[in-house]
Amino acid sequence: MPESAGPLLEAIAQLSTAPLTEIAQRLHQATRPYLDSTALVIFTEDCTGRPQKKSGTESVISQVSIAELDAVRSFLDGHETWQGRAPIGGQEHPVLALPSPTNALLVLVDPRPAAGQDAPEQDAPGQVADLTGQDVPWVVNYLWNLAAERIREKVADAPPSYLIESRAASAERVRVTAELVDRHSTTLETLLAALRSPALADDAARKSATDVAAKALVELRTLNDRTTELVEEPVATAFQRLREDLRPLTHFSGIDVQFIEPPVNGRALPGEVAHAARAIVRGLVLAMVEQPEVRRIRTQWDCDGENLLINVRDDGMGNLSTDAPSIARMAQRVEVLDGRMTMDLMQGWGADIAVTLPLDPPGRKLPDAAAWDLGERELEVLQQLAAGQRNRTIAAKLHLSENTVKFHLRNIYRKLGATSRTEAIAMAHSSGLH
Repeated sequence: MPESAGPLLEAIAQLSTAPLTEIAQRLHQATRPYLDSTALVIFTEDCTGRPQKKSGTESVISQVSIAELDAVRSFLDGHETWQGRAPIGGQEHPVLALPSPTNALLVLVDPRPAAGQDAPEQDAPGQVADLTGQDVPWVVNYLWNLAAERIREKVADAPPSYLIESRAASAERVRVTAELVDRHSTTLETLLAALRSPALADDAARKSATDVAAKALVELRTLNDRTTELVEEPVATAFQRLREDLRPLTHFSGIDVQFIEPPVNGRALPGEVAHAARAIVRGLVLAMVEQPEVRRIRTQWDCDGENLLINVRDDGMGNLSTDAPSIARMAQRVEVLDGRMTMDLMQGWGADIAVTLPLDPPGRKLPDAAAWDLGERELEVLQQLAAGQRNRTIAAKLHLSENTVKFHLRNIYRKLGATSRTEAIAMAHSSGLH
């Protein structure tokens, strides 16, 4: 093996085993020997809790928004790559965008040839060299596609803790966005009413201001709709993705896998429910395929307005074991989402498995803030956390060190029974802390 191949093979190994929380950092590190960048952002709708995965300059990755990434995605328009200038993190940057077969998007901010690589000619001083098309190193595309597939794989096999955190993050994002929409919509609608008043004299000024306000209102509503789309998936779309996931199995196994379509107008599924449902059905189908004498498997989805109803049935001999590890894992996924799974084994006729997944989070009685027994300083830290402040900002406002803030946060999580920062914020808001 050539010595130069060693670092690439190591990078591939690191990406192939990367946890979701480290995928952006590892991809950024892996691509730098071939194409350097100030920041790297992955935008994937597979992760409802964390659609953005970021690495690089903090001033960029801390401010980048879904709306900005959506705008970059629109520039691709079917192309293999796109390079240009676009707002990222509130400021315009040179950007290189790469799509993937999984529909994830990779955005490289301030891309430039790595040291030792041949740089294409620049059109003007200060302009980033054109790296689109054939100039993008093939290895960068390869590493990106590997990372995108790893993300989809990890989400499909997400542990219960990820599903819980994803649901909490999704709910919190919707709540915050809804508050912003309500506040700014009222302001803009009031502005429009005033500017449209016939009592105002300057027609040209009124028309100009009206156009600006109307455009801002449309953009705000669009952002709200886009955020909702990220945490919800139409049931028919979710089912179609399941069919695509199982297509290789139906093609190569020789088993007839039948799909009974859900109603097209059924209620949209929360993102974590859609992902879990696909993973559960895939797991059940694979368990059934491993049995002898199975020729046909039928899977059906339906909605009753409150639950996603899943049925998977085979025509085997009814020997599927309820104690099998694969079935136990699926049962655990169902339990995490407060669902139910029943299995009816009919000797000589096959297995019939029914799964019910609630579309709304289970009601959770949260204690009053007083019941958490927080100290005065802990309560101050929690209030700052609930206001959306980062650790560094909290430390500055309360005249503490960041290590002390982290110490207080650990105690807060323990007292609240929270498993993540997002869940602690959600609990604080539910108890009236803002």
